[in-house]
Amino acid sequence: MRRISNKARRFWPLLLVLLLADCSTKQLAVERLSPPGEPHEVAGNTLRFTLVYNDGGSLGINTGRAGLKVIMGISIALIIGLGWFYRSLPREASLRPVAVALLIGGAVGNLYDRFTSELGVVDFIDVGIGSVRFWIFNVADIGITVGALLLGLAMWRQPEHPTRPEATS
Repeated sequence: MRRISNKARRFWPLLLVLLLADCSTKQLAVERLSPPGEPHEVAGNTLRFTLVYNDGGSLGINTGRAGLKVIMGISIALIIGLGWFYRSLPREASLRPVAVALLIGGAVGNLYDRFTSELGVVDFIDVGIGSVRFWIFNVADIGITVGALLLGLAMWRQPEHPTRPEATS
């Protein structure tokens, strides 16, 4: 019987938990935070839930309909590329599979919204102080951001081909 690899034990549960958390929180946001644009304080004015729909690109950049299709195509290509990258990782890999799971899970969560909603991606986490606000985001965006940071850290800390100790004579 083949043993489940370290990378699979880290990758698959995290990917599925992120997708479930993203989809369920977006559904709750739509059900409980309507109408869009109305802030609901969670931790004073610092953390609010405000339902918005992002029909553009990342950070709400307006892309138009044609640009949105390009973004969706790029997202699909990145998901496929990250899948190949995951498959190439050694069975004992630990940090890189976590990073890739977060990146793929976040990308799939937002891409699902783009395919299923005419309104766009559901965003609802609103952080800031007073009128100084960060852009409104969702759980998938958190996964993408943390995944990118972890992947950068993993690649910085662990070179792809570690140097081997010199042979002694």
